[in-house]
Amino acid sequence: MAGTDQLSAVFFALADPTRRAILADLAERDATVTELTAPHPISMPAVSRHLKVLERATLISRTRSGKWRASHLEAAPLREAADWIERYRKFWDSSLTRLDAHLAAVQADGGATNPTDRNPETPTETTSDHKES
Repeated sequence: MAGTDQLSAVFFALADPTRRAILADLAERDATVTELTAPHPISMPAVSRHLKVLERATLISRTRSGKWRASHLEAAPLREAADWIERYRKFWDSSLTRLDAHLAAVQADGGATNPTDRNPETPTETTSDHKES
């Protein structure tokens, strides 16, 4: 992923459920590859490959202590991803506010959103009303 921006690397890393599960595990405590492999039905080399993706995305860091190499969650890049998503949450909130206003206006207008809901006493417009004679 050379040349990929940081946000793209983070979303690429988060796209895989195993990597998200590893991040959840690391949110609880630092762990070795062996410890991270135990809850998953995949091999240690597969977990190592996932860790490399997470490390390239700077979502984890690894430290060596003796012969053990522990992985540690680095949550700061998740803040950037959350900030990016937040802009779109505001978009949806705005859309829902407009929908609420529209529904309130329709209800205030008698709630006749569907032509079949209209009062049968109310004259309805037919296509023949628009024909030119």
